[in-house]
Amino acid sequence: MNSKQYWNSSIESSPPECSFASVVEGSDEKGMARLMDAIRQLGFCFVTDTPATPEATERLLEAIGPIRNTHYGGFYDFVPDLAKADFAYTNLALDAHTDTTYFTEPAGLQAFHMLSHESPPAQTETTASLGGQSLLVDGFNAAQLLKAEFPKAFETLRKVRIPWHASGNQGVAITPEVTFPVIEASRHQLRRIRWNNDDRGVIPLNVDVQAWYDAARKWDSILRRQTNEYWFQLEPGRVLIFDNWRVLHGRSAFEGIRRICGGYISRDDWISRWKISTFPIEDVILNNMQRR
Repeated sequence: MNSKQYWNSSIESSPPECSFASVVEGSDEKGMARLMDAIRQLGFCFVTDTPATPEATERLLEAIGPIRNTHYGGFYDFVPDLAKADFAYTNLALDAHTDTTYFTEPAGLQAFHMLSHESPPAQTETTASLGGQSLLVDGFNAAQLLKAEFPKAFETLRKVRIPWHASGNQGVAITPEVTFPVIEASRHQLRRIRWNNDDRGVIPLNVDVQAWYDAARKWDSILRRQTNEYWFQLEPGRVLIFDNWRVLHGRSAFEGIRRICGGYISRDDWISRWKISTFPIEDVILNNMQRR
């Protein structure tokens, strides 16, 4: 299988991308394999020349795997109208975070496609001047930096299991089956990042609470380093798809009305698509059968 490549803000000079036609309309799996391999290695990829419609975006995501239904619905298409009790449905800035920390298995892939960005009434600003730049941070790179610079802080965030919850919408009170740490990793391998301060519960009192907060401050400072932040502007026709177990996302505040569509895909479904599009089916089945 392939190795992961960690990155920082320098990825801005050559972000991974492939075309909509190669992924969805190609006669073979080569386009899909390029998309899946980019996400597997780097944690994200742009799909260019996508028709700026929800129908085309949904078709793209379903080519990867079934769109995951949550309390937000399935395929989403929204504007900042607070239709859901979530900061995503506002014009406010969002710090780097991962989504669905409150699920036992968080969403595997996430996709954003900005269909339009309109100025406020009686204003004529360009999209760039309206704000709303998007932010990506490689959580695995940040974790490696934390481990190298502050090994005790890394171990604290790896070992201390804390509660996560979603309780803002009426009739919804979701929490994982068990508690989870911020950084899920073995001695030699990073597995998953779970970080959204707005979804975090109370730090257990049977641990060194001060040590946890000190570690969290160090972690947050690394996430906020300019050298680790990749900022860019979403555009119609350019879909962003990223690994929600690895890559944190955020945005700057914006004016006007942005229409965003996209969806979640479960981890097992997209890993299956990566395998099937990249390797001979016989090898995939044999590997699956013999997996330890």
